[in-house]
Amino acid sequence: MKLLNSIASMIAVAGLTVAFASTLAAQVQAPPAAGNVPATGAPAQQPSDAHKKAHKARPAQGTPTKPAAPVASKTTGQAPAATTAHRDPFQSLLNVSKSAGANLPPGKAGLVIAQIRVDGAIKSQSGMIAVVSNPEQRTYFVREGDRLYDGEVEKINLDGVVFRESTKDAFGKPVEREVTKRLYASAGEQQ
Repeated sequence: MKLLNSIASMIAVAGLTVAFASTLAAQVQAPPAAGNVPATGAPAQQPSDAHKKAHKARPAQGTPTKPAAPVASKTTGQAPAATTAHRDPFQSLLNVSKSAGANLPPGKAGLVIAQIRVDGAIKSQSGMIAVVSNPEQRTYFVREGDRLYDGEVEKINLDGVVFRESTKDAFGKPVEREVTKRLYASAGEQQ
């Protein structure tokens, strides 16, 4: 009989702990709003200020953090414009730093072959001269052998220009290739 009573009391205690654990889990998942009284009848306990600061200082693992709200400028009183620059998904990742336009030297030495447009070719006494322009609509006269930012002018014809482009592949190995830019691009050919 004593054995049955002890087993019954153990089952009762186990049932109470399961009920208490499920109640506790429900309270942890959905904490009561300020001013609400929990199901136990006790007033809701507010976390201390030190606990709030510590909780805000480090986000929980696995939760994304929100960016800080823009701060108004002291001089104008307006919030700065949102700068969400997105990369063009069709642009090559290999030439991003060269095509950015930052820190390019002035003149012909700053011309990027991928951005050049051939506007014309002239035959002179000293040889062939090509008229090219960059995306800023600045016009340059280049001759065979002129050094550009990422290559050099190899050959100039009356119908286009052949460039020798020097780049690096994804592994950092130097790669050279010929790029032909025609004066009048045919169907399907990029200028």
